[in-house]
Amino acid sequence: MSDDARSEQFMRDGFLRIDHAFPRELADEARATLWRDTGCDPDRPATWTRPVIRLGMYTQKPFVDAANTPMLHEAFDALVGPGRWLPCRAMGTFPVRFPSPEDPGDTGWHIDVGFDFDKPDFMDWRANVASKGRALLMLFLFSDVGEDDAPTRIRVGSHQDIARLLGPAGEAGLTLRQLAANGFAESAHRREVLATGEAGTVYLCHPFLVHSAQAHRGKRPRFMAQPPLLPREPLSLARLPEDTSPVEEAIRRAVT
Repeated sequence: MSDDARSEQFMRDGFLRIDHAFPRELADEARATLWRDTGCDPDRPATWTRPVIRLGMYTQKPFVDAANTPMLHEAFDALVGPGRWLPCRAMGTFPVRFPSPEDPGDTGWHIDVGFDFDKPDFMDWRANVASKGRALLMLFLFSDVGEDDAPTRIRVGSHQDIARLLGPAGEAGLTLRQLAANGFAESAHRREVLATGEAGTVYLCHPFLVHSAQAHRGKRPRFMAQPPLLPREPLSLARLPEDTSPVEEAIRRAVT
């Protein structure tokens, strides 16, 4: 697929799936570290007693290398613009999901917001129409993820609905509480896809893409990271057309 075709797909659907974005060997190496930090035994399912274990930021070499392959850097340039993003130096939060009949308690539809992180209540964190503080949402698969393995649910094209919601709020934007007040009903009509794939697959998502977690009905735990790609400079909806990135153009198309 040509770069232009991939950019158009991204602007239409709100995400781009990249297979083999990083080597499986890096996924295996990183997963060994993650298993250790869960306190669970990969060979003893009896030790998998919780539906989800959240692990913190990872800056070790396999994680950083996974986020900085030539293929991914090329995609960041294509979607955000050369020189307009910061290399990822930490892999972010890992919600490790285990097979379980229990409700994990975190499966609501949402977007990942971009600023006001100093507020103690995460529902007061904010997003604005220029996506302040966030250039992309990224989903890194560090294990093979099939349809039963708690793949992230994605509402295709829902970034357009959120852009239209944020447009009238201007630079101040809206809190996550305000955005979620109606359960993201604006995007309920959208087709749903699942973020499945082999270890090494990465989904590069528009910051406004509506998505949700789900319970794990498979057999092996799912290891996925969801770091942001941070902007080196603020996104702008006022650039000349030839300077506008697909992330910015998708917003502009939605609000005009």
